[in-house]
Amino acid sequence: MKAVRIHEFGGPETLKVEELAKPEPKAAEVLIRILGASVNPVDYKIRQGGYLGEDALPLTLGRDVAGVIEAVGDGVDEFKEGDAVYAMLDRAHGGYAEYVAEPISNCAKKPAKLDFIQAAAVPLAGLTAWQGLFDHGGLKDGQTVLIHGAGGGVGHFAVQFAVARGAKVIATCSGQDADFVKGLGAVEAIDYHKERFEDRVHDVDLVYDLVGGETQARSFAVIANGGVLVSTLQEPDKARAAERRIRGAHYMAAPNGAQLAEIGRLIDAGKVAPSIQGVFPLAEAAQAEQTLETEHVRGKVVLSVQPPA
Repeated sequence: MKAVRIHEFGGPETLKVEELAKPEPKAAEVLIRILGASVNPVDYKIRQGGYLGEDALPLTLGRDVAGVIEAVGDGVDEFKEGDAVYAMLDRAHGGYAEYVAEPISNCAKKPAKLDFIQAAAVPLAGLTAWQGLFDHGGLKDGQTVLIHGAGGGVGHFAVQFAVARGAKVIATCSGQDADFVKGLGAVEAIDYHKERFEDRVHDVDLVYDLVGGETQARSFAVIANGGVLVSTLQEPDKARAAERRIRGAHYMAAPNGAQLAEIGRLIDAGKVAPSIQGVFPLAEAAQAEQTLETEHVRGKVVLSVQPPA
């Protein structure tokens, strides 16, 4: 099978298309013929030398896929050959490839409303948003959430999930994304280039931070006592959190097939949809990563891996 791997850390030029043996599913695993694979910021950060050491090389990048099950391992009853699925992969596997063998606990049936390219855009970004808002943020019906970076891959799912849960969503984004974000259900979209969000926002129940740095530091001022600040990027300042009686949380998303199934039901109900800015063939994974790294991307970038049979 073809796979895109790195043998050293560095720029996009380190991504190479190689021939590898097709994997075989072990017990409680399925072999997925990958039709679409998502590109995420974590991919180019790993490629640059973040998160992993050189002992992890060579490495196939990519953390989420959509495709068709070609074979099942021992003890698999939940899925069968020919099922259309999507998954956030564990750290032992990469999605920039034609096949992957993955534990069934990380997989879910593909939403019927989505094709394979659209479905591939969902797992990592969708689970990141879901776990941040609900597992770590405890967001409930009737609460107000401020989402920083609402126009990006994770952010645009977060807006839709929060709205579907019955929350009021206020968003920060670039001016060019304001209409897009409001179209997803945000009641306000604040252009961070032109306005300070703390001049317009007060006493929110949750700040979901996808930006970090100064934006996170300024967010303490707009959270109600007893509220929550959740970040994918950095641990919120514990002293400031304690002073304001705010709970802070920093996390990394984890594969979860059951949550993917729940997200899929929202998608098929018409309440959530992925937004895709660019689609690249597998052989152009380097260009796809470079686009995500250097350009303003609304929504997701996806690799088209194999044509449907």
